[in-house]
Amino acid sequence: MTFVKINLSGGAVSVGYLDGLLQALADAGIVHVRFGARQQLYFDVSEAQLEELEYVLLNQELTYEVGQDAYPNIVSSYVADGIFTDAAWIREGVYKDILDSFDFAPRLKVNLMDSTQSFTPYSTGNLNFLTAEMGNYWFLHIRFPGTNIFYRWSTLVYSDDIAGLCKFLEAPLLQTVVDIPQAGEELGRRMERLAADSGEFHFHSLSQPFIEQLFKLPYYEGFNAYQDRLWLGVYRRSETFTVAFLKDICTICIRNRVGQVYTTPWKSIIIKDILPGDRSEWDAILDKHRINLRHALNELNWQTEDYNLDGIMLKHQLVGELNALDVRTYKLCFGIKIHGKTGVWGSVILRYLSGAGERSWYQIQRTSDFNPNSKDLIVYRDRVKRADLCSELIGLCDEFYIFQELSRPRANEDVAPVVVDEEGEAVVIYQCQRCLTRYDPSWGDLTQAVPAGVPFADLPAGYICSVCGAARNSFRLLTRS
Repeated sequence: MTFVKINLSGGAVSVGYLDGLLQALADAGIVHVRFGARQQLYFDVSEAQLEELEYVLLNQELTYEVGQDAYPNIVSSYVADGIFTDAAWIREGVYKDILDSFDFAPRLKVNLMDSTQSFTPYSTGNLNFLTAEMGNYWFLHIRFPGTNIFYRWSTLVYSDDIAGLCKFLEAPLLQTVVDIPQAGEELGRRMERLAADSGEFHFHSLSQPFIEQLFKLPYYEGFNAYQDRLWLGVYRRSETFTVAFLKDICTICIRNRVGQVYTTPWKSIIIKDILPGDRSEWDAILDKHRINLRHALNELNWQTEDYNLDGIMLKHQLVGELNALDVRTYKLCFGIKIHGKTGVWGSVILRYLSGAGERSWYQIQRTSDFNPNSKDLIVYRDRVKRADLCSELIGLCDEFYIFQELSRPRANEDVAPVVVDEEGEAVVIYQCQRCLTRYDPSWGDLTQAVPAGVPFADLPAGYICSVCGAARNSFRLLTRS
């Protein structure tokens, strides 16, 4: 047996396209499929089944791979549009135009993310495009392949240029080894010069630095109202869906003119545009296939690697233990890494070290500010037995809520005073949300060789809080009166 991977670009697939694929799988005797963390589709096949399927897959012009993932799926926040975000300018048409403009299969991981939402991950790709306030322009954060080293593009990228820029950057990123941040900075600046000199792209200067949204995972399961319609989220504890169930979903979608099914980075599916009057038809399908809805949020906030039973079993164990002890995990999400460099994200990461079963050992990491989109991981506990993971996670959850309490503005700090320089001009002050230390450009930061007069926007990407060590993205602009 081996597996087949089919990319579903952007995590959106037309119902007709999906129905045709599922029919071919059913004809070949495939019973179950699963969805991956990059919104792709997987299924297991025997040699005979693969031989039968290959003609159909080629005929439908599907991008598929057997036993590998050399061409990663393009991940997007398209699924969140209209239900988890109310962005100013990015809508369904923008996503479709960008996805349709890719005339090649990227070998790098590409993420297209609405920066106002926190349902889909910002930085699990190599080329991470994040919406700016200016319409049709994006920030670009590059993560060098096989590393956690980032480079922030110094200008905004136009929507129509995203596919072309991805193709332009692919060769230098794949051919150059980046093992230290300095090498990343040098390669990043060199690529920027080449892209600008090519005259092929429309870049726009930054008016303000990228500021990450506070993370809050929305509840993504069950029937939920939006506008004058419903959307349905389906999560499966086993991370598998039967072909028969998905076929019935396609049938009811076609009958009720629902055009697309969306896959999520949480390995679930979402169907939008359900009319309230059609709810009973959907209930009948859920009853027929015994689909349970409304799992607890403390189970939905876990990430595991694709095709990894050990990770799923550990997740179930820890969810059960934390649930039995009534532990609060709201605003946190957890990732389990059995293998390295798999793109699993979370505010807390359990990294497998060695051993097997109950005698296995793990390292517990957390992001510096508990935001799962943060790029900075610190070690919380270095070597923990599997049996002790739950107690350590309880302590870490306590630490998180203490951090939340310290970060919450006090009553007399809701409005920050306006700071002015000698000429009476307002000075832009940023404050660390972890320890409330302020960065004042009038003083700079001598502890990190930042001279006076350097605005926060011009600080290097590797700048950290001089008091608590929190990452640069932990700073927030103080509210003005």
